[in-house]
Amino acid sequence: MADLEMEKLLLQAIEDLSHLHKFTDEEMGVLEKADKAADALVEPEYEHYLKREVNKEAPKIARKYGLFKIPIKREYGGFGVSPLVGVLAKERLSQTGLGFGSFLSVHSYMCSAAVQNWGDDAQKERYLEPAVEGKFIFAFGLTEPEAGSDPQSMKTTYKKEGNRFIINGSKYLITNGGIAGCVIVFAKAKGSGEITAFLVDSKSDGFNVAMHLSEKVGLFTSDTAMLEFDGVEVPKENVLGGVGNGLHIAYATLVNGRMGVASSCVGIIDGALNAVASRAKERIQFGKPIGKHQLVQRHVAIIRQNLEMARWPTYFAAIRKEAYEKDMKNKDLIREMDMRSSLAKKIASGLAFDSADHAMQVFGGFGYSLLSPVGQLFCDSRVARIYEGTDEIQELKIAASVLGDDFRAFE
Repeated sequence: MADLEMEKLLLQAIEDLSHLHKFTDEEMGVLEKADKAADALVEPEYEHYLKREVNKEAPKIARKYGLFKIPIKREYGGFGVSPLVGVLAKERLSQTGLGFGSFLSVHSYMCSAAVQNWGDDAQKERYLEPAVEGKFIFAFGLTEPEAGSDPQSMKTTYKKEGNRFIINGSKYLITNGGIAGCVIVFAKAKGSGEITAFLVDSKSDGFNVAMHLSEKVGLFTSDTAMLEFDGVEVPKENVLGGVGNGLHIAYATLVNGRMGVASSCVGIIDGALNAVASRAKERIQFGKPIGKHQLVQRHVAIIRQNLEMARWPTYFAAIRKEAYEKDMKNKDLIREMDMRSSLAKKIASGLAFDSADHAMQVFGGFGYSLLSPVGQLFCDSRVARIYEGTDEIQELKIAASVLGDDFRAFE
């Protein structure tokens, strides 16, 4: 642990967590790789953010430090580490913003994990193992212009013709959509309405990146696109998890997505706290460092409190996820992980935005600029309360976990 160069707060968290989880030398090595990758990301993330463009160096950095391997089992080329290590790695990698964390979450923690959990042997050989090596990038094609929180209202359809399926429709706000070599596309059967997941190669005829969505409030370094499917032919071998199982796969994968957002938001709070600590000591106003003013100290204290409150629901969810991953058909564990991932995501995303807001106040006028680190954190953190399930959806899921399934407000 002493060899790591991670900031002191994260090291302290690892020390605290060691009482609940015994970190192996290999797991500490993975965290060291994440630390080095985070250092390598600082400059390109900042430069591309200012230019409001995708960080095209991200895949190269992820490959160099083996980040695509973090959530994957050893038998498929991954590191085979615990979910808690994945959360800590994402926390470290997100201290400068959500751009890289979003890229990595979708590719590895959602899509690669989905193929690992539901793919057959041929699909794992063709898609999972190359994805772990970073030979292509995954995207997760669920959201549509009129189907966000309610996937069952999707308009993208498929029909079976012989030994193939024909997909028509569009997907919106797709992270990695413009750079993906393969997209996990969810589509509804004409007639029956059952939803199926397909592995769709981006070079397929009829596949089109209709728009690169660059006019976002933040998250500039993460590729976001609108995809169109005009009679895209998909062989039956590319059905993921069986016909009609798409909605189950989507919801289960979103558990990983919510965990990814939660851990990245903890990283945002980390970044905000580090930034204000430096600013409070260095900025001089009224003849003394602003950190000596009590109202500035209040902002620092709130961010520190937020960090503590965001970390532990996220860490504990990761600890419980280890049991869930060993028995993914256990309905009790499924319900628990659904609830705990919603709790972690709801708490961490709200506190990340609040922390970035307090950090901006400490920075004053300079904070209200994308040139400042806290300006970037503020813009990035807002989307965390929307993607992978809005605040409102998480609250409904949390309430249902208390009141019971009879009180579920949505299906």
